Amino acid sequence: MPQFPFAPRVFRFLTIPVLSGFCAVLNAQNPPNPAPSPAAPPSSTAPAPTAQEENGKQDAAKATNVQQPSENSELVSQDTPATFKVRVNLVLVRVVVRDDKGKVVTNLRKEDFQLFDNRKPQVITSFSTETPDSQALRPAAVVAANEEAGATPEEVETAAKKLPQRFVAVLFDDVHMSMEDTSVVRDAATRLFGALAPSDRVAMFSASGQFHLTFTADHELLAKSLYSIVPHPTTGGGFHDCPEVQYYQADLIQNKSDSQALAVAAEDAVQCAFNGDETKIAQATIMAQTAAMRSLSLGDQETEYAYRHIEEAMRQLSAMPGQRVMVFVSPGFIPSTLWSETSDLIDRASHAGIVINTIDARGLYTPDLMGDIADPPRDSARTRGFKSSYRVAAQMAQDQVLEQLAYGTGGTFFHNRNDLDEGLRQAVAAPPLSYVLGFSPQNLKVDGRFHGLKVSLTSKQKYSIQTRNGYYAPKSIPNPVEAAKQEIREAVFSQEELHDVPVDLQTQFFKKDATSARLSVLTRFDIKGIHFRKAEGRNADILTIVTAIFDDNGNFITGGEKTVQMKLLDTTYNRLSRSGLTLKSSYDVKPGSYMVRLVVRDGEGSQMAARNGAVVIPN
Repeated sequence: MPQFPFAPRVFRFLTIPVLSGFCAVLNAQNPPNPAPSPAAPPSSTAPAPTAQEENGKQDAAKATNVQQPSENSELVSQDTPATFKVRVNLVLVRVVVRDDKGKVVTNLRKEDFQLFDNRKPQVITSFSTETPDSQALRPAAVVAANEEAGATPEEVETAAKKLPQRFVAVLFDDVHMSMEDTSVVRDAATRLFGALAPSDRVAMFSASGQFHLTFTADHELLAKSLYSIVPHPTTGGGFHDCPEVQYYQADLIQNKSDSQALAVAAEDAVQCAFNGDETKIAQATIMAQTAAMRSLSLGDQETEYAYRHIEEAMRQLSAMPGQRVMVFVSPGFIPSTLWSETSDLIDRASHAGIVINTIDARGLYTPDLMGDIADPPRDSARTRGFKSSYRVAAQMAQDQVLEQLAYGTGGTFFHNRNDLDEGLRQAVAAPPLSYVLGFSPQNLKVDGRFHGLKVSLTSKQKYSIQTRNGYYAPKSIPNPVEAAKQEIREAVFSQEELHDVPVDLQTQFFKKDATSARLSVLTRFDIKGIHFRKAEGRNADILTIVTAIFDDNGNFITGGEKTVQMKLLDTTYNRLSRSGLTLKSSYDVKPGSYMVRLVVRDGEGSQMAARNGAVVIPN
């Protein structure tokens, strides 16, 4: 699976080069040509590769052909840097609006929203809506392979419906869940998998990292893997310190300087270590502080485990070509001083188009005043009331991180209900509709500080709004080259079709034998819709073309990147305006069903096009 970094939260407005090695992962199997391809007459319909052509290829990438006009200097395909602009300090805010009956409101426009950053009104510079169908692979976008090769349009359309459209990463928080929680969750998830659509792919992760199942549509395998969900606490259990200081109380002592919480812990130490001798209060206080430090450290360690594996699941999910949903099943936990990492996860999810739905694994519960009945605490009579209040406060506070992750990404937070199977069923689907607002903060300081966000409606209607509550400013300036590469990368690993540049996608294949084939991706441009720059009597532009091929589970198989430098004379421009320009890239694949993703970037106009296609290569 290709490894890509997450997009930086902030971009600077620059004209920058995109390194030819941007798609090093994409074309690792297809190294670039050492020299520009020879010129050939343009054609609106490229022929299928012949057997003689196939036998002459030594490498997959060397089969990337460009059909060009006869003037070599006018149209050159090579792996040289392209130039384009990137976004300015863009912050994305995903919003879900519901009426008083909980139904999603779907008819709002940009003018209906107001957005505030630290209470200062902001100009909404970008506005879009997302639905479960907006990124789906539509049969209308599918072009069949050669009829003589055996694949009919009907077969390709059927295959397109089975190709993955929604990717769901289910992360079970086995670090914080109890055995009772895991039993209930396993039972609910078993019923869920039987109701998945043919185009759904599910992967499973654990917060401890003890098990991982890659994206699959195999429902039997998913059900069997649920037995791997068992508690894996990192701090152990069944051992009582003296004094016993739980994480919530330790946070009060260490991070909030709560003198009462420290006094309660010290009194516990007097009782358990000095048999109630109040003259030992000074030593007991030192013991309480030490116990608080240890408890806080262990609790932070468990939180870090959860965060790191949420991050890993998110990284893998962001490389899937389609709708992306993460389901986090957890009893919740207290981030304490780690709230900035929660915000960072929300930022990453927003940029990667990931909706996080959270489910409180405890279901419908009442606060437990006496702690775990299977392992009751050893509180003294003088501290029992205080310790009970801390336990209740801790149980209530555990919900907050689940609420933030869900509402911050436009997801749903399922809690205080025992029908977890219904919660999981709702969680695998993205919201019926969400609005994505973008704005560029003015005079944003690189200081890492938190910025509170508020979204409201211009009307007086009493709708509920789910959105992130803020973001953190960057602590350093991001690498603009990496930001540029990320912009194309996000388009490649998506199913959203973009139409800024007039491009058509066609596919052909040639079967070498029963186990191998040559798949050609044809990109046809209507150059009348491309923005050229007049330079030295020629029409100049640079096109960056990226192709990615995914299998029927959404796994990246092969692909490549090409830049085409155009310096067209007016006569050539006029001829290509009538005939169009067709480029061809070819790849070695095995028989099977594939999704082809094509992304084109126009250097002069800073515009993009993206197309999807499905191809079936029979065995």
